[in-house]
Amino acid sequence: MIWAVYRLRYIIHSLNEQGIAHLKNTDPFDVLHVLQNVEAHHSQQSLADEVGYSVGKVNYILKALIAKGLVKMENFVKSENKKGYRYLLTGEGIREKIALTEAYIKIKKSEYEALQRSLQEDQERIKKEGLL
Repeated sequence: MIWAVYRLRYIIHSLNEQGIAHLKNTDPFDVLHVLQNVEAHHSQQSLADEVGYSVGKVNYILKALIAKGLVKMENFVKSENKKGYRYLLTGEGIREKIALTEAYIKIKKSEYEALQRSLQEDQERIKKEGLL
C-alpha cells in the first residue's frame, strides 16, 4: 500500500520539481479524478461539474497536466463556440492514468481488507464475551 501512495504523489512531486505548477497542497486523488474524466468533457466548466471541483481548481490541475505532457488541448475547428476545447490524454497521460488507477485500487483494497479484519475481530470478540 505504501508504494501506491508514493505513486499517487509522484506526479505532484515531479510537477513541483520542474517548477511547472505548485500542486504541493493538491490531493493526488484530485489529479487522478481529473485524469479519469478529462476526455469526456469539452469545457473546464463541465469537467468541474462532473468531478465536483471549482473551475479554478480544474484549470489549475489541467494546466499542470498539460505542462507535464499528460494532457493536450485542441480547439474544435468547426465549432461555433471557439472557446470549446477537447482535452485528450497523451500516451504518457494514459500510462500515468493506468498507474495511478492501479495505485488507487491497491490503497482501497488494503483499506477494505483492514476493515474486514476489524469486523471479523469484533465479531469474534462478541461471540467470545457473549455480548449478543
